[in-house]
Amino acid sequence: MWRRIERVGSGAIGRGGWAGRLGKKGGGSLVEELRIGVLGFGTVGTGTVRLLLTNGELLAQRTGVRFRLVRIATLDPQGDRGLDLAGIEVTDDAWKVVDGDDIDVVVEVMGGLEPAGSLVLRALRNGKPVVTANKALLAQRGEGLIAEALRSGVELGFEAAVAGAVPVIKALKESLAANRIQQVYGILNGTCNYILTEMREKGLPFATILGEAQRLGFAEADPSFDVDGIDAAHKLTILASLAFGTPLDFERVTVEGIRHISDVDIAWATEMGYRIKLLAVARRSGDEIELGVRPVLVADASMVATVEGVFNAVFIEGDFSGTTMYYGRGAGERPTASAVVADLVEIGRNRRSGARGRVPTLSILPQHLVPLPVRDSREQSGEYYIRLEVRDRPGVLAQLTEVLARFGISIDAIHQKGRSQESAVPLVMVTHETTERQVRDALVQIAALDPVSEPPRLIRIESGLA
Repeated sequence: MWRRIERVGSGAIGRGGWAGRLGKKGGGSLVEELRIGVLGFGTVGTGTVRLLLTNGELLAQRTGVRFRLVRIATLDPQGDRGLDLAGIEVTDDAWKVVDGDDIDVVVEVMGGLEPAGSLVLRALRNGKPVVTANKALLAQRGEGLIAEALRSGVELGFEAAVAGAVPVIKALKESLAANRIQQVYGILNGTCNYILTEMREKGLPFATILGEAQRLGFAEADPSFDVDGIDAAHKLTILASLAFGTPLDFERVTVEGIRHISDVDIAWATEMGYRIKLLAVARRSGDEIELGVRPVLVADASMVATVEGVFNAVFIEGDFSGTTMYYGRGAGERPTASAVVADLVEIGRNRRSGARGRVPTLSILPQHLVPLPVRDSREQSGEYYIRLEVRDRPGVLAQLTEVLARFGISIDAIHQKGRSQESAVPLVMVTHETTERQVRDALVQIAALDPVSEPPRLIRIESGLA
């Protein structure tokens, strides 16, 4: 894999042909070369190539490794990315990247399950380390890929798959390795966080803010992957596996998006001292774990409430470390490229020092991975926000509380504004701690009451967060 090349003068590092002195002083030492093939030349691929070309000399100074771009595979080889690609082959044949004898490591930033999955698997079988930003591929097919990487004795890096430039994967795998992790939670999707922030600040409905986000490039033309919570659930799958030493299993994550969140709910939450966030939570609960992505109310005074706009934040609670917070831009060309190249640096340093498998892919040795039971979300306990639209008639409140009492639900607070015998008015209730099953069963009966004019809205309240 390696070739030693002597420094002979100043020049660019990161493209074909070695002419690089690692700094203006000194010289004569030997460096190693890592030949890179890239799958995908969209936003993240362009950023990765740009970073390697721009900071190649700095990377070599820090690692003793020259990261040389050899080949890039893209559906549009003739497209202009505003980069000087002299000496780098650009092709529409992705198999030339994973099968080429002149490629040492493969970077997969094309996204999707296929053909990315087959290409990554082939690269690993060919004995090539892989760096990927593909959270969907890892969450849904990661077990097979990790097993192949182990059989082939090569690394599978995925720092870029969760929270962009925020180094949360390395924190779980290395910095917090001495801890038993109690919970990991946070805001993992910048698109949803931007939409909810703008809804609160501007008082506008979801559809209006989504349209603005699409015009500004913060949301895709088809935003389903983001606003329905799937993207955050993929990321949570990865974090939970690292945190709890359990195999990757996306299907076990409870997922709820933000399409149903109303500007009315956001206004009520604000008035009561809360903010609504799409929160991803992985938490130990006795011998089980809780895994969920859903919109929740968080207290204004909490740190997670202050994470606004397109930013991500991850909070990790360890038994000895306490709670640590990791904050930054979770997506975009430059932040994600930074995470991709961080994994390349790790691979380069490992090879230079003769290390392989220094840190297990999922932070724990494979033989110690244990599938943990996941608690049914309906059995999870907590406080809940309930909003009803009711016709203001005598005895309505008694009807509602009678149903709630029948299901063992105690009310902490009731809020109502305005009175109208002609039309429905909002009535908001906050429960004491109860199970989600109890609340949902009660709301089925409440929705059938004559004074209730719309389906009830239910949002969990997450207390005790940093």
